[in-house]
Amino acid sequence: MEPTVTVRGLTKRYGRNAVLDGLTLEFGRGVTGLLGPNGAGKTTLLRSLATTLAPDGGQVRALGLDPADRGQRTALRRRLGYLPQEPGFYPHFTLFELVDYVAILKELTDRRERHREVRRVLAEVDLADRARTKVRKLSGGMKQRLALAQALLGTPDLLILDEPTVGLDPEQRMRFRALVSRLGESRTVLLSTHQTEDVAALCERVIVMNRGRVMFQGTPAELATAASGQVWLSDAPPPGSHLFWRTADGRYRTRGARPPGAAPAVPAVEDGYLFLLGEPVEAAT
Repeated sequence: MEPTVTVRGLTKRYGRNAVLDGLTLEFGRGVTGLLGPNGAGKTTLLRSLATTLAPDGGQVRALGLDPADRGQRTALRRRLGYLPQEPGFYPHFTLFELVDYVAILKELTDRRERHREVRRVLAEVDLADRARTKVRKLSGGMKQRLALAQALLGTPDLLILDEPTVGLDPEQRMRFRALVSRLGESRTVLLSTHQTEDVAALCERVIVMNRGRVMFQGTPAELATAASGQVWLSDAPPPGSHLFWRTADGRYRTRGARPPGAAPAVPAVEDGYLFLLGEPVEAAT
């Protein structure tokens, strides 16, 4: 499949700190997961793709448009939805008023059609029954769903989500996965998260970043395979290690050197991710 987003040699510095260091990647339609430790440059990359931050160098192409060009940047903004890591709200607005305000900013000028679209996105995130509730009365998880509703306005072709499942309970997380899975069937979704289980459950492809560079691009299964021969199960705690965990069946799971009497375990996405980051060989998964 042809990529819908291409990044070549992207750089961004804050003083002497290179947050993006010649970053190169590409992805296409479907759901792509973005993993990396704090400070890896994930949010800076997402802000660059969402046109809220200008990089210092390199090239970005999204949906065939160049955000460095003013006219093309405006055209791209009309076709993307962005959920930032820390969305801002007007606490005295109702949910309907707030999403309606954002819809006006997104140039949905026909009042009847705009209100229909506002009701649609609130229903998508299971907030239709809260439309007249003040934003200040929402829980953290509800505010996160409200931010997602704003990002969905106008059925964007490119959806950029920065830590979208923060504050969601298990049922809300399941509903979120179902929604994003549907969206990925017809558009491009980039999902930044620390939750490797969301990547394993949702994403067709995954990108791992660290220190402003890409360490891996491939499928979740390929990422898990990176830890083949590194994950073990044993009946007793691994000697000399304090970083392991006891599983539900009573065995002990560890990563790195094979403990005495241990059997190989099937690696998960989290195992491959930690292995790529060079975590200590005895680290638990």
